[in-house]
Amino acid sequence: MSMHRVLTTLTTLTCTLAALTAVLATARPALPAPALSTDRATPAVGTTVRTHDGLLRGTAHDGYATFEGIPYAAPPVGRLRWAPPRPARPWTGTRDATGPASACPQPAGEVPGGSTDEDCLYLNVTTPAGATPRHPRPVIVWLHGGGFTTGAGSSYDAHRMATRGDVVVVTVNYRLGALGFLAHTGLTGSGTFGLADQQAALRWVRAGIGAFGGDPHHVTLAGESAGGYSVCAQLASPAAAGLFERAIIQSGPCTGRPDRPFAPSAAALPAARETGARLAAGVGCSLARDTVACLRKVPVSRLLAAQDTDQQPAYATPLLPRDPAAALAAGRVQHVPVLLGSNHDEGNGWAAGIVQAGNPVTPETWPDVVAAFFPDPARARAIVHEYPVTGPDGGPVFGAVIGDADFACPTLRTGDLLSIRVPVWRYEFADEHAPPLTPGTPPFPLGAPHAAELPYLYDLGGRPRTMTAAQHRLATTMIDYWTGFARTGSPGTPAAPPWPRGTVQSLTPDHTGPTRTTAGRHHCAFWNALP
Repeated sequence: MSMHRVLTTLTTLTCTLAALTAVLATARPALPAPALSTDRATPAVGTTVRTHDGLLRGTAHDGYATFEGIPYAAPPVGRLRWAPPRPARPWTGTRDATGPASACPQPAGEVPGGSTDEDCLYLNVTTPAGATPRHPRPVIVWLHGGGFTTGAGSSYDAHRMATRGDVVVVTVNYRLGALGFLAHTGLTGSGTFGLADQQAALRWVRAGIGAFGGDPHHVTLAGESAGGYSVCAQLASPAAAGLFERAIIQSGPCTGRPDRPFAPSAAALPAARETGARLAAGVGCSLARDTVACLRKVPVSRLLAAQDTDQQPAYATPLLPRDPAAALAAGRVQHVPVLLGSNHDEGNGWAAGIVQAGNPVTPETWPDVVAAFFPDPARARAIVHEYPVTGPDGGPVFGAVIGDADFACPTLRTGDLLSIRVPVWRYEFADEHAPPLTPGTPPFPLGAPHAAELPYLYDLGGRPRTMTAAQHRLATTMIDYWTGFARTGSPGTPAAPPWPRGTVQSLTPDHTGPTRTTAGRHHCAFWNALP
């Protein structure tokens, strides 16, 4: 097996497997932007809310209501392609909010059929039904994962979290891929348009969530994978100051690095501009008199075909002055309570995909596999020694290397740095029989891989996963922890097992409680010492 073959497989899998967050399971197709009606009467079925932009007609369910496809910014089309988000225009009449709007442009495969619709800056609100609460409810704003390249807020059905935890949940679309993170000299917002969209959604929440029973000054920003790393970026962004009061980071450690290819990270602006120059060359705009004007005329489908598989926000920019890792180390982040964690077997999904693509991991091939991802020879030899492959099926060892290097140990490091300044609550999701997110039989048991915790919090694509009674109890416990944290800044609730601060809370169906062995299990002393 050659290094080239492994790296070619990685190019395909890095984006695809990062998007296990929910989009692979999406059942509902994206819809066009919701239409307006001039009917001002209260509908017989559903519910109507007056927002600061106009009336919305949503859908009433058993115990909760949903409002989908709410515009939080103007469509980023034409001259607004690669421009900071502008406010959405108010409307007259009643806007239909009974179905999701289009996902932001992305390749086919994750959101069914993909998307080429740039009119995509919409969010969705799920709120408990019934009488108006005596006090406004806490709000959780959810940022989806997908490698900054795929995904949609509408993939996450949040009704269990909203009803069990008595919170309002907002899920957000934001610009992805080259349309979200193009960097080019002289372009305002260069490299951070997707992050600016997230801030625009948070400003919309500040202005409008009260109409849905939410407290605009009691907001928790949460996300997984690229969404979790987005939370890190917002913690480090001066422009996000005051837009949220708590943060939840799932499998998106703030100390991600570009040389670790599986976890999300940020790129320095010069490197991001090089990526932008390659895109311009790939679509025939590099020699144009006005490169940006040329790029704005390129069809979305052509941009998607030409963009790099891996996308990153840029730092050394006005929105993100520092790499989030450097900002965290310097204490230049918002001082809000943080709940963060990762999954026990984060890397197994990627390892299984690479093995299934025809790249076996055996004692003979193992040194080449490691060298493909860690080109420094001394580092590669040290990893092979620390993680020996002794049998014909070394896939789980490969998965452990990915998970430990890119997720488990950076997450612990992130928690260590944060805990110097703010309250931090840490978890490790460790259900070794978590319901699979994708069809088919993997080449080895995946355990608790990347994104495996999501069905415990959300119904992905509107469909609940089949779970045992013990797994359902774990899902309830996790929702209690997450919503308890959103309410008070502490995950402790009377209905859930105690979660002592200063430890890692192991989340399993059979036992939920603190553990102090996480760093040892994941070889973190080795990774922290590795140059």
